[in-house]
Amino acid sequence: MTGTPTGRDVAYHRFRFPDELGRGASDGVIAGPGGLVVGPAAGRVEHTDPHTGNTAGYDLATWTSPPVRLGFPAAEIVPSWTADTPPGCWLRVELRGWAETGPSTGWYVLGDWAADETTIHRSSVPGQAGDDARVAEDTLRVTDAVVTGWQVRVSLFRRPGSPAGPVLRTVGAVASGRAASGSVDAAAPPSTGARGRVLDVPRYSQRLHAGGETRWGGGGDSWCSPTCTSMVLDFWGAGPAPDRYAWVDPPGPRPVVVHAARHCYDHAYAGAGNWAFNTAYAGLHGVDAFVTRLRSLAEAERFVAAGVPLILSTAFAAGQVPGLDYDTRGHLMVLVGFTADGDPVLNDPYAPDDEGVRRTVPRAAFEAAWQAGSGGVTYVVRPASVPLPPAPAQANW
Repeated sequence: MTGTPTGRDVAYHRFRFPDELGRGASDGVIAGPGGLVVGPAAGRVEHTDPHTGNTAGYDLATWTSPPVRLGFPAAEIVPSWTADTPPGCWLRVELRGWAETGPSTGWYVLGDWAADETTIHRSSVPGQAGDDARVAEDTLRVTDAVVTGWQVRVSLFRRPGSPAGPVLRTVGAVASGRAASGSVDAAAPPSTGARGRVLDVPRYSQRLHAGGETRWGGGGDSWCSPTCTSMVLDFWGAGPAPDRYAWVDPPGPRPVVVHAARHCYDHAYAGAGNWAFNTAYAGLHGVDAFVTRLRSLAEAERFVAAGVPLILSTAFAAGQVPGLDYDTRGHLMVLVGFTADGDPVLNDPYAPDDEGVRRTVPRAAFEAAWQAGSGGVTYVVRPASVPLPPAPAQANW
């Protein structure tokens, strides 16, 4: 543990399976060799996929976590998970807020997820809004409730007679309080080994796909998130093998990015930028992946020092960050390193070609855009064998 929390309250916690099965309440879930699986089913349900109209029956099992206490009032909670869903299987992930005396919100669905589209079309669930909270695609936003903790419930669905069932490996969430003035910890000392280090992450331009495949969110201009996820997977040598994306026809400039966009696509949101769906896609490739929020680039430096690139969600107007001369209401980039003076070095997929992807930008301006744009949302993707840096006292990883 290092340091004390500064700026905004942020806390991340997750459960790893099968080791932590007993920490929650199981109904039809048992421990399998790689995670939680459906045992003797808790029941049988009918589900109609709203995106296809297809109805099918499923065996159902659930795992519900214990309340995760935060020690501060949460404004937003973002879940993420890693799992496998063979054909005929899918997952539903739900969250609810918790206070000292018990649940303080109802259950909200944060994703109906499957690795591919053979069973259901993965999607967030629009139209969920109550007096206590509401869902904005991948985020539970607290409205009129006191939330000082959270619970997650994962339902595993398997068609009767399926030769294999879903496997849940991890599930967790990052909770954050409301932004405080001076929440960027710009005065934190540099991390040893981060400044002057640039990781050799491959450079992929999303805009190479403009005018090509436009399904799954519109193509080129919209595929920042799956393009970044593909860059980091390939950095680790964990990207899908060519036979996995051989279906892309014509192959275009980089079929692996088209493959990622399809498999990160949220059919309700109609885009490939759902945060949890991107880390869940990464998790299909044998890596550990989750969504969190970092408070500052000082925290991000710890990851670069450990050899771990990060995917950061930002928003800015043209000219707000010198060197990034375009407008975006939400954009993902890979943080690959820092100059000796501490300026971030980025792989920005919103470049016309691969050669233009690598960009260095002023630290303060970029940090402000990242924190204001998403509250510091970050995808952490790395092999489990690569250690994470020591977490701060108020752990957000």
